[in-house]
Amino acid sequence: MMRDQVGAPPEVLEEMAYRIRRLSMEMITYSRWGHPGGSLSAADILAVLYFDVMTVDPARPDWEQRDRFVCSKAHAAPAVYAALALRGFFPIDEIYTYCELGGRLEGHVHRGGLPGIESSGGPLGIGLSVATGMALGLRSKELPRPRVFCLLGDGESNEGNVWEAAMSAAHYHLDNLIAVVDYNKVMAKGFTWDLMGIEPLADKWRAFGWDVLEVDGHSLAGLQEAFHQLRWVRPRGRPLVLIAHTVKGKGIDRAEFNYKWHTHAPDPETADQMLRALARAYGRPEEGYSRLGLEHSKETFYGGE
Repeated sequence: MMRDQVGAPPEVLEEMAYRIRRLSMEMITYSRWGHPGGSLSAADILAVLYFDVMTVDPARPDWEQRDRFVCSKAHAAPAVYAALALRGFFPIDEIYTYCELGGRLEGHVHRGGLPGIESSGGPLGIGLSVATGMALGLRSKELPRPRVFCLLGDGESNEGNVWEAAMSAAHYHLDNLIAVVDYNKVMAKGFTWDLMGIEPLADKWRAFGWDVLEVDGHSLAGLQEAFHQLRWVRPRGRPLVLIAHTVKGKGIDRAEFNYKWHTHAPDPETADQMLRALARAYGRPEEGYSRLGLEHSKETFYGGE
């Protein structure tokens, strides 16, 4: 079954995906810390969710009928913050306070201050448990329309907590829960299949009682159709998961499938080159790093997975 109506126009989603990638690199460069690889791989997913799929209201971030988004791979905070800012939850210029002491934009998503953030993260593997609890809570309140979307990394999918939550969600027939696996194939220190293989991933989810769809995670039209199916066509008493096949570092050649850009902030000159290349990839006039040449005294951070 195809969609009867077209959602957000393709050019809008492409623009938002580009700007999510761009703003992610801007804030990571300015803060001198962050996770570019997983932020870039999730940009198209977030563009479709926030600008086509999810029912949210920036003026009423706690509206009871809203959809909920849980970022289990909480190190992708730059992409989430970029999407929220573009959607109007807070001023775009605030992205430059990312990782500042006393600021609202923590290095990993953190609930408590920044509108639009539903759950704190950091320890990988916990997000699906939180999302399962939210979905169960909506069910107990007899709120049938809101959905809970949970973005998972493929690396954290080797953690037992994920599968305990998956078993629980199936037991309670939570078809108001939609998990999305950002399957970018790369972890902090190498390829997923070398460090801890998770295949056959789709069969695992099915074995735990979930309905499964797979999609090219960088096809905006494919993501729109998949989310339409998961939200409006497939619910039948089973939780749902979308396995989105993505590229770590998508959009910036030197970062693609490169574990060294899992946790790494480029220097301003390198960021300028990266952002110019990103603009060219999107067929836009070259636009480099907006704060190139500005003095900034933030300490350089090392480490942090």
